Amino acid sequence: MSSRERILGRVRRALADAPADETPIVRDYLREHGQRTVAETVELLAENLADYRALVHRTDTAGLPALIAGLLDERGATSVLVPPGLDEEWLAATGVTRVADRAESTPDALDRVDSVVTACAVAIAETGTIVLDGSPDQGRRRITLVPDHHICVVRVPGQVVSSVPQGLERLDPARPLTWISGPSATSDIELDRVEGVHGPRTLEVILVGED
Repeated sequence: MSSRERILGRVRRALADAPADETPIVRDYLREHGQRTVAETVELLAENLADYRALVHRTDTAGLPALIAGLLDERGATSVLVPPGLDEEWLAATGVTRVADRAESTPDALDRVDSVVTACAVAIAETGTIVLDGSPDQGRRRITLVPDHHICVVRVPGQVVSSVPQGLERLDPARPLTWISGPSATSDIELDRVEGVHGPRTLEVILVGED
């Protein structure tokens, strides 16, 4: 018997004589706070992303390749990690060496990559949060946690929702979800902020207006 089975057995025995409660749980919390137009929701997302120290950029579909190329050039990137399902047009304007998302890639190899470009699953305005779900255009979780520079593309307004409850409705809980609210950061007991402890130090979010 495993430790898990022993612990679950103790829980079952402790609850054996507990009365059954069939009362349904009522979750009557607000689905969003206030009423906003689509444009106001996108603006709120941009404000909260910036408040979390993400760098926010805006463009349309036609301008996206040039913007990504410019951001990689400003970073001085010589290599960029590319998920297998990323739209090839997004990187059409850059000559930076592309690194494929491979299962055999070691943490050391990923750490040597300068940047990573991904799409996202959904973006939540009220919390300034971007969620990745491991889809082909986002790749595996580790490729957005090891490289120091992450460029994430959000299609607006299609991928933007107001609140966490609305975001959860679009996500599959069985998928590997990564919730990102700004670049990786932590603070010690003296509240000294340190970035890049468990993820990229620089997060750049591109809000792409859909045609």
